[in-house]
Order: sequence, then C-alpha cells, then structure tokens
Amino acid sequence: MLEKYFIAVVPSDSLLLEIEDIKKSVSKKHQSHGALQSPAHITLHMPFSYEKEDKLLACVEAFKFKSPFNINLNGFDCFEPRVVFIDIVKNGSLFLLQKELVQHIKKNLGIFNQSDDLKGFHPHITIAFRDLKKQTFYKVWEEYKTLSFSSQFGCNDIAVFKKVNRDWKIYKRFNFTT
Repeated sequence: MLEKYFIAVVPSDSLLLEIEDIKKSVSKKHQSHGALQSPAHITLHMPFSYEKEDKLLACVEAFKFKSPFNINLNGFDCFEPRVVFIDIVKNGSLFLLQKELVQHIKKNLGIFNQSDDLKGFHPHITIAFRDLKKQTFYKVWEEYKTLSFSSQFGCNDIAVFKKVNRDWKIYKRFNFTT
C-alpha cells in the first residue's frame, strides 16, 4: 500500500516544545491550523509516496553523514503570501546533509525530491502556512517580522515522518553518524 513520507531534522525536545507553543499561539489567534499537522522540523526531503516501507527505512538507516553539527535559528521570515517561519542561519553542513541525503534516496530508491525542481533548499521551521488566508498572512507577518527569536540545537540525526490520517508523525529517527 502506498504511504506518504518525508525526511527532516527535528529540533531538540525543549526547543521543539517552545516552537510548538508559537505554532499553537498563531493557530489560536489567527485560525491557521496547518502548521499543527506536524511537529516542528526542517524538511530535508519533501513528501513522497512509497510502497515498500521496510526498504525505505533500511535505505535511510544506511545513510551516513560525516559528523554532528549545530543549527542556529534566528528571527522570523516568510514566503509571501502564505508562509511564516523561523529562519535558519545559513549553514554549510545543513546544505551538505540535505544534498547528500537527497542523492542517497534518489540513487537507492529512485525517489526524486521536488525541492530540487522548485525553488531549491531553503531551510526553515514553519509556524503558519497553507490555510493562512492572504489577508491574515499580512497580519501574522506584521506581528512576527520584528520579534526576536534565537536558539541553537545539535543535529546528529534525521527523522522519517509518516502521514497518519491528516497529520504527520515522527515515525522513526536515525542517527546519521554511527
């Protein structure tokens, strides 16, 4: 049976909770609930459908990356007129991780990553999107564009997310350094 998956980096537990609180606040205040359909994450491989889950998980488990690194978050940004997100400080290791993972998945499973065909990789953590109406977007963006947000977390694993009903769940995490 075809299932839907994507692969991402997930912030540390304490940061994850802090970001989830921001997402809930936006949701409650602006009736934008789309970002609540998945835990906070940085997408490395966009959603795809795949039939052989065991093969997918074995492929991701076999992926190795050179070493852990830190990811810095700084402020808010947007993709006008629908998405507001926490911005990620440009990070060569994160870009290399994404590139190598996408190549690994494509080579071993034949799955193409849509972000390569669209606007490229722009790492971020979404706090509001998709169901955010245009007029509401500008209100949310006005509220968040001047707010400060700064944090850091260590990255040493990746997570496979799986769509369960209408939500995305962290299905399995893989340490990429051992």
